[in-house]
Amino acid sequence: MTEEEKIKAGVLFCPVEPELVAIKLRTHNLNLEYNQTREDETEKREAILRQMLGQMGEGVFIQGPVAFHYGKHTSIGDNAFINFNFTVQDDAEVTIGADCSFGPNVTIVTPLHPMVASERKLMRNAAGEKKHMCYAKPVHIGSGCWFGANVTVCPGVTIGDDCVIGAGSVVTRDIPAGSFAAGVPARVIRPITEADSMRYKPDILADNSVIEE
Repeated sequence: MTEEEKIKAGVLFCPVEPELVAIKLRTHNLNLEYNQTREDETEKREAILRQMLGQMGEGVFIQGPVAFHYGKHTSIGDNAFINFNFTVQDDAEVTIGADCSFGPNVTIVTPLHPMVASERKLMRNAAGEKKHMCYAKPVHIGSGCWFGANVTVCPGVTIGDDCVIGAGSVVTRDIPAGSFAAGVPARVIRPITEADSMRYKPDILADNSVIEE
């Protein structure tokens, strides 16, 4: 298998093999280009993101600065809003659904390393060569999710549609759809229900109104 195929298979791969280094170098350079743009350079920003990401929907806004590791392994759905300092270490696949919002300093991580120190340093591949190796697990995020500031999503996590993840949380396990989760590690606090509607918060709703579906 190629190193890319190993990543997809969830087995150990060597992150410093030339084929992977070339992908990351290109993406890291595109990160720098994006982070040097002005917010109102919308066409230039979109062009860079479409070069960098595997897939991107319409109406996506990424404040920047950003740090994508591979870029091509990440898919972002329509109308995502992503605030300052978004970091995606997308060795494995990262999928983000439509209409998601991310507060500042959100990090999504997919790679994992051996727990034993000597194995983190070097292991032997099928050809008998000593190599630095790691592995990765994909992250899948549904549509309509909101992530508070400083959330970290760990490898292998799936977050269902319409979830809210509280600020500062570290998500280490799957979160079912329609849940409010928070904490370190994050746990489901409760389901999100009709009682959470802004219509029941008139002091905040003021003279605005909820759109009836």
